[in-house]
Amino acid sequence: MLSRHKTRQVSVGRVKIGGDAPVALQTMTSGYTYDVDRCIAETRKLAQAGADLVRVAVPDKRDTEALPHILAASPVPIVADVHFHFERALEAIAAGVHKIRLNPGNLQDRAKVNRVIAACKERGIPIRVGVNEGGIVERRDKERRALEKATLAQDYTANLIRLMLEKLEDYLRIFDDNDFHDVVISAKSIDPRVVIDVYTAISQRFDYPLHLGVTHAGPPETGRIRSIAALGTLLANGIGDTIRISYAADPVHEVEDGKELLCALGLRRRSEPELIACPTCGRIEVDLFKLVTQVREKLATEIRLPMKVAVMGCVVNGPGECEGADVAIFAGKGKGIIYVQGEQKQTVAEERMLDALLTECRDLEARVQRGEARLHGSA
Repeated sequence: MLSRHKTRQVSVGRVKIGGDAPVALQTMTSGYTYDVDRCIAETRKLAQAGADLVRVAVPDKRDTEALPHILAASPVPIVADVHFHFERALEAIAAGVHKIRLNPGNLQDRAKVNRVIAACKERGIPIRVGVNEGGIVERRDKERRALEKATLAQDYTANLIRLMLEKLEDYLRIFDDNDFHDVVISAKSIDPRVVIDVYTAISQRFDYPLHLGVTHAGPPETGRIRSIAALGTLLANGIGDTIRISYAADPVHEVEDGKELLCALGLRRRSEPELIACPTCGRIEVDLFKLVTQVREKLATEIRLPMKVAVMGCVVNGPGECEGADVAIFAGKGKGIIYVQGEQKQTVAEERMLDALLTECRDLEARVQRGEARLHGSA
């Protein structure tokens, strides 16, 4: 079990972030918030996929006017994403939103920031505040020149992280001055190495809960590698209290991949079957890849318990993986041997492998539900 860095805890509606709470998974809607029906439908879809929190953009007053309807219908807490207009933050708070995402650097008037903090303090609403590499490099001419000089000195990353930490401290001082401590912090970059280094430094300096993410990660095909490289490293080292994997795509993919990352690291219990399968090799003697695709589709629609199912195609890895799975098939030339919780059950012809495997999965599921069996790894 991973040992997690200890942080203070905040409450986002019914979801706890930090302390001993599970790592929370969040995402953001892709449609306009003022399009109420679409926003509600998307929020429900994301929650169904496994999101604990959903963030919505509120750049206009019509967006905050839509919030009461969205909040009433959402199955998960809603976070309002506010950048340049403090009025939107106040309106979102009045609507009953569960958390505010605010960048003090986008609000030059300190009095306006103080008003948002006071409103959140009165209602017990936490605020996420963060910095990112783009904002640091773009907005501060003096520091940008320092970064350019540092680049020539091959010390760009160290100087960037220093500047990000300094800016974060400037922001947090505002909250300290207001005696407001329900804060979640983030520090993002497009570069996974910067993300790893800056969050590691933050975890050593602050005890606020941390929201992890890689900004501008790209499409899923490349973005998932960029994101998992950073977030997986940090989570494996006990750093991070809530995460978002960001893609230029349907946000349901962000939730699916984030959930799989948390499950793989033992930070979330699976709620659906886990499929294990052989990689490509020249020893396979059946159409294994077709079988894997078919099994995956069937498991997603027919099995509701988090059983481990293995589809193996050769003698090298087959027997060991099959014995460790709840239900498995070890395929050879024209046939396969089906295992159930380590015991050989039957040998079937290749054309019957899919149906026979699914029959055993259904049978085990029924026995578990009746209390006659337990899944491997269950308490």
